[in-house]
Amino acid sequence: MKLTTTRGEVLLAAADSDLIGKTLKQGKIHLNVDRSFYFGVESNEEFFVNSLRMCTIANLVGERVVDLAKREGLIDEENVLTIDGIPYAQFASLER
Repeated sequence: MKLTTTRGEVLLAAADSDLIGKTLKQGKIHLNVDRSFYFGVESNEEFFVNSLRMCTIANLVGERVVDLAKREGLIDEENVLTIDGIPYAQFASLER
């Protein structure tokens, strides 16, 4: 996962480790799970969930990271896209 602060926003980009470096393709949609965007540090579940709770924007790829965000009530199942069989979700928090 990678945390970045820009213009007062805290962006969390996270992907399941086995997806880093892959490109997901489905029709005209191509999602590059680029290492430079999605990887900064390895994290355990507790650190990841704490980071999710403090970020204002999240970009998540993979079953594990998306499921944790759903479990924490940050993403609803109906807002999860599936690209090439892999869950993908984004969220933005209007409150901190």
